[in-house]
Amino acid sequence: MKKEKKLIRFRSISEIHDACGLAKPKHPLISMTHCGGNTNFDLSNGPVYDVLDFYKILLITDRQGKMKYGQSHYDFNEGSLMFLAPNQVMGSTQDDQLASARVLLFHPDFLLGFPLSNKIKQYQYFSYSVNEALHLSDQEREVLLSLFKIIEEELNSRIDEFSQEVVIAQLELLLHYANRYYKRQFITRKVVNKDILQKTEAILDDYFNDQKTLLSGIPTVHYVAEKLNISAGYLSDTLRSLIGQNAKQYIHYKLIEKAKEKLSTSELSVSEIAYELGFEHSQSFNKLFKQKTKQSPLEFRASFN
Repeated sequence: MKKEKKLIRFRSISEIHDACGLAKPKHPLISMTHCGGNTNFDLSNGPVYDVLDFYKILLITDRQGKMKYGQSHYDFNEGSLMFLAPNQVMGSTQDDQLASARVLLFHPDFLLGFPLSNKIKQYQYFSYSVNEALHLSDQEREVLLSLFKIIEEELNSRIDEFSQEVVIAQLELLLHYANRYYKRQFITRKVVNKDILQKTEAILDDYFNDQKTLLSGIPTVHYVAEKLNISAGYLSDTLRSLIGQNAKQYIHYKLIEKAKEKLSTSELSVSEIAYELGFEHSQSFNKLFKQKTKQSPLEFRASFN
């Protein structure tokens, strides 16, 4: 029977355990569960859509299924890792019984007092879409699975004054490995990523050539990412792996190149050029131009005379 679409917000880990028919978590701020196959619960018991007030890391270890992210689907193969930060919309699978996974849930409060509380915000893959999941080799999957097992054993054993430190140490190691494996994924997918770079360049060229800046201002990272149907974080990391610049830096590079063209081939004033490029104030344009070129717009123009 097809489930009715609904969006539910879960503010605590206990709430989502109840919704999935699980026992209360042993710790109110963190839990590790298995799902799919012959494990302790079936994802189909859960809601169709959920928004969490806590982090979720999903390690898919077996078979295939269709995972929803918002309204879109992602077909994953065995050996995938997905990350969700608080307040992201996550959907269930349509064929959940086919997927076997380990699910780690932890509340931001669990990290309070530890450096990871702030550092975790630097891991951009928590903002990636599901179709940008980390695809693991067998060896990589086994490494991460071992860390999941250590965390699970620690949570299922007697919780004492050292438990939080041990779990957070394993969690931080897991995130380090994920960072390394994503770097590897960017390298092994260079052909696909170069296509993203070429499309990004075309989107920005069209934007500037069609003078969309006059109506919409300077193009944003989110605008380009939406055009490419990828997340802003994934776009930035992809470009950084290829050209050493994140998406915002690349937009600024294309913006300055367009400014140089106008300064060297037109008689427009600096203020007029700034306005055409989407700046509300010419001072902001002057500041960015000098920051990127070590010259003011007038000094650059004078070099052509």
